[in-house]
Amino acid sequence: MEVLKNRKVLQDFIERQKEMGKRIGFAPTMGALHNGHLSLYEEARKENDLVISSIFVNPTQFNNPEDLEKYPRDINRDILILQNSGLVDAVYIPEVTDIYPEKAESQRYDFDGLENEMEGKSRPGHFDGVGTVVEELFRQVKPDNAYFGEKDFQQLAIIKKMVEKKHLPVKITGVPIYRAENGLALSSRNQRLHEDRKEASKVIYETLKKVNDWFRTVSIPEIKERVADIFDDQQGMKLEYFLIADENTLQETDFFYKDRNFRAFIVVVVDGVRLIDNMHLD
Repeated sequence: MEVLKNRKVLQDFIERQKEMGKRIGFAPTMGALHNGHLSLYEEARKENDLVISSIFVNPTQFNNPEDLEKYPRDINRDILILQNSGLVDAVYIPEVTDIYPEKAESQRYDFDGLENEMEGKSRPGHFDGVGTVVEELFRQVKPDNAYFGEKDFQQLAIIKKMVEKKHLPVKITGVPIYRAENGLALSSRNQRLHEDRKEASKVIYETLKKVNDWFRTVSIPEIKERVADIFDDQQGMKLEYFLIADENTLQETDFFYKDRNFRAFIVVVVDGVRLIDNMHLD
């Protein structure tokens, strides 16, 4: 596996691969790698001649400087995980100046309103930061295919919208959420939880499964009350929000429409660690 530590080295590498006609699969990360990330590369391996990872903690998508400071970083561990996986041919580890040559600030995007729902309501500018870094990485890596986890479903929808509106020549694939044995969605933030709290947090997935069972037989306002009651009884957990939204528009709904696809979204703060999850509703 090649480690590409700046933009020039990456460009030389990509040019050589393109000259050989290789099809490139790409999944960008912010490091703190786990099996959820590796599931992206497993998917990429099926469809591409070359699989590239990137590790870059993007400063423009953090609203809270303290959250940026606390984000787990261990680049040597991450490189070892990628090497041992046998799934990745190269990893790009840019400096901030490789992504933001002048100043680390976001472009402004119009995602047709997707950015104003859910996470966008409490994290203004967050998705401008996501769009900026992903667009720049796409322009540098020049992938044919790119892979993102469905755990960050709103982010996935926004990246698809950006690619559509910017006419970028890359196909975006969403990869199902990778879960621990107890159902907890794997996340880099989970590293900040003690093992007993990880086990307790399985209630998030268990709640989503109950929501799927209740869906179409119980009204959405009643479902929301039941979810709130579940987390009222959980010590050290705070339900930040729960909602059911149209998968295409991400707009919250209080009523079921037979011709639309819906997904349940939940955010729970566990001992100060913000955990997000979602589930398609059958």
